[in-house]
This record gives sequence, structure tokens and C-alpha cells, in this order.
Amino acid sequence: MGNKITNMRKVRELLQLKFEQGLSARDAALRVGIGKTAASEHITSFSSSGLTLQEALALSDTDLIGILHLQKQTFNERYKTLSARFPEYEKELKLTGVTLQLLWKEYADQTVDGYSYSQFCYHFDEWKKVQKVSMHIEHKAGDKMYVDFTGTKHSVINPQTGEITEYEVFVAVLGSSQYAYIEAVSSQTKADWIQMNENALRFFAGVPKAIVPDCLKSAVIKADKYEPVINETFSDFARHYNTTILPARALHPKDKSLAEGFVLMAYRRIYAPLRKQTFFTLQELNQAFWEQLDKHNQILFQGRDYSRRQLYLSQEKSQLKPLPVAFYDFKEYTTAKVQYNHCVYLKEDKHYYSVPFQYTGKKVLISYSNRLVEIYYNNERIASHHRDFIPYEYTFNDQHRPTPHQFVLKWNPERFINWGQEIGTEAGQVIQQVLQSKTHPEQAFRSCMGILNLAKKHPKDDFLKACKKASESGCYTYRFIANTLKNKMFNLEPEEELNQLKINFHDNIRGKEWYN
Repeated sequence: MGNKITNMRKVRELLQLKFEQGLSARDAALRVGIGKTAASEHITSFSSSGLTLQEALALSDTDLIGILHLQKQTFNERYKTLSARFPEYEKELKLTGVTLQLLWKEYADQTVDGYSYSQFCYHFDEWKKVQKVSMHIEHKAGDKMYVDFTGTKHSVINPQTGEITEYEVFVAVLGSSQYAYIEAVSSQTKADWIQMNENALRFFAGVPKAIVPDCLKSAVIKADKYEPVINETFSDFARHYNTTILPARALHPKDKSLAEGFVLMAYRRIYAPLRKQTFFTLQELNQAFWEQLDKHNQILFQGRDYSRRQLYLSQEKSQLKPLPVAFYDFKEYTTAKVQYNHCVYLKEDKHYYSVPFQYTGKKVLISYSNRLVEIYYNNERIASHHRDFIPYEYTFNDQHRPTPHQFVLKWNPERFINWGQEIGTEAGQVIQQVLQSKTHPEQAFRSCMGILNLAKKHPKDDFLKACKKASESGCYTYRFIANTLKNKMFNLEPEEELNQLKINFHDNIRGKEWYN
């Protein structure tokens, strides 16, 4: 092991002397103590690897040995035939279910004198190291979309006032093809965050199996290594788009490496080319962003003959799930207790909404958008209303009331007047007078109901006479009509009625002189 490390140290020094200090291969070999032939092979292998000197020196000894050894194999025709297929194999491996073993089997069936499976895997693995493309073979097509905000904002200047507004910049990257999206937005608020994710999915024209955000508050309420708590609105957004939220783990940069990698590229390929331009509106800024983004997506990968866009079109787009027809209706969430009047109070609008009376006293979840208010109990929707922004008003569904309440709800002045008229003109007149005697018609509804129910307990003629008596005396109350019917006062002449009302004095009744 010691000799191997020493030899690799000499190889590194050889490459530095040759490519940093400009020594000839012969002089560099003499300086480090490596034979001319071996030194020439090392230099030739490195030159054909496509790596920069800094990239090569950063590799481990094992990886550097593999790369230099691999370059020697390029003169082997059998290896040349196999390696020509590697770029296609790399794309194939991004498809679900495709493995190296499957590719080797297909290769072996088509090749008379092919490599064994272990040699096949070794050469493919070494070839990947040489390519040094910043993508990971484990990302399956259509599997994940990585999302984040850049650390550096971009500014827009108001042409009238000269005021500078800083805008957040959102980025999204598909894991397999690294096809990217970028957009400037006003803030990192929940509403803007949801809108940016939706815009990215619409740009990619499909939905991945999972969305991987960083642990910002608009996405994750509580970061946790094992069970992070996802923002309820973001979870609802994921349900609408039939995908899953998989937050990147804190202190695990590899979980979000693609998003962070694109952020760095965005600084070089999008920010930098626009550094001397001034933007006066957000629309202008985003239009410029998207023009630079298109260039970025069409740049060929290093060492490949295809771009991010080509890889997206050929491999990833078809693996994405279809977009829903409807856009997501942004929702907020809050909790409330169902009040005694079987209503919940939405603090946002200071408005009341009914729920079925059985849930009175229960704690419920309220979901509300610009159009709808939905109320859930035990993860089941129990009520839905069109949103009403009028404060201190009630929105009721008649079916939510108990049966007696539903009956009362059908009461109205016309109903009572018509009911009275059906019994007789006198009854209809009394009902009209009762309704007019109250400030609000609903105050008279119970009196009307009581008066009309008397018609069921007494002969019709008696009832109508009692109503007429009430009209003549101007006493439009349930109690007066009930007493009139009970005492048959509707048959009495005025003098008789007056006598009935007189008080018979006796020893137990005090006279007026008692109070003087």
C-alpha cells in the first residue's frame, strides 16, 4: 500500500510539473523519478481523459488510477465497441426498472466476444468517473423535482420614483434530466411559494412522483429527520397534483444538491449575463430570466452529445404524471370550535358559517380559498359554503338546522297572512295587524302561530268572531283572543262585557282611601 501511495504521489507531481510548470515530459519524469515510458503513458492518459488538472488532483488515488488505466483501454477495439454504448446506457438507466444487469444481458446476447458482467460493470463505472458530469445516475426519470430559493435576490427599479425593489428568485430542477426552471417573485410567503411550484410543474408539463423542498417555513412547519411536519396548504397542493412532499433533511446537503447546483449555475449563466441590464418591471426581469434559462437548458453536458432539454424530451417528460386540468385553488387553514348556534366563526372575514347541528361543541378544521369555505371533522368534510366577506353576517345551509329550526326557517309574513285568509277574512286581518305591531316581523311569528293554532281547537265561527272582537278592540294578542274564546266573550254585548270586567268588592279588597 505504501509503494502505491508513493507512486501516485509521484504521478500527481508529474502532472503538476508538466501542466502547471510547463516542463517537458522527459524533464518532469526525471524530476519525480518515473521512467520515460510510464511517464508518457500517464501524461497521454490524462490528456485524453477530458479532466482539468484541478479535477484530477482532487480525485482519490483509487479513482485517479482507474481513470489513467481506463484511458489505456481505449486502444482496445472490444472496449471501443462497448464504450460507444455507454452514453445510451446512462440514459437508459434513468428509466424505471432498467438495471446494469439487464443492459449487460442485452449486450451479451448481441456480442460474440463480450465482456463478463463484472468487467462490464467495472468499465462502465470507470467511464462515469472520467465524464465528471454533475448528475447522479441514481435519479430516475420522473421521480423528483427539487425546489428552492436562491440566496441572492434580484432588483427592479421603479422608473418614476427610482425606488429599488428586491425580488426573491425561485428555482426548480428535475432530478434525472436536470431540466431547470427559474422565476422571480415578490416574497417567500406561502401563497407565492405555492404559485411558484405550480408554475414549475406547468413549465415541465407534468408531475414528478415527489417534490423535494428545503426546510423553509412556507413548505415545512417543523423540520425533523424522521417525521417533518409539512405545511397544510403545501400538503393540499401535493394532493391536488397527485404527488408527495419529501423535505430535504437538515444538515444533509446531498438531499438538495441538484437545486443548489442549479443555483450556482444560475449565478453564472443567468445572473451574470444580465448584470449590466436594468429592469423596470417584474415581467421584464422574468422574461430576461427565461431567455437565459432556455440557453442553459440547451447547453450540451460536458462530455455528452445531448443537453438537459434533449434528455428531458427523450427520457423524462414521458415519465412524468399528467397535470390535472384545473389549477390549484390556494387555501388557508385554521381551526375553530362549533358554537351553540351550530356555526363556526372565520376570524379572517369575521363571518359565521353553519355546520350540521350534531357537531355543536366540536373542534373542526376550516379550509378556505377565495371561493369556498370547507369545514372538516375527523378528516371528513361536513360542510361547504361559498365564501362571504361581509363581516358579522351568517351563511346558513337549511339542512344543518335541527328539524324544529328548519320549520321555523320557513316562516315568513306572507305565509302567515295567507294561512289566516284561508280560515277567514277576520283572521287574515288580525294576522296583518299582529305583524305590523312589531318592529321586526320575526318577533310576531310565534304570536301568529299561536293565534292560528287556536282555529284548530275551537269552532271556526267562534274563532272568527274572536278575531273580529280583537280588531274592534284594537287588542291584537294571542292572550286576548284565547281569553275571548275561553269566556265566550265574543257573544256579549258591550254593556255585558263591561259588567264582566267589573270587580266585585269585598272585605279583602282595599279601597282608594287606604292609599291616601
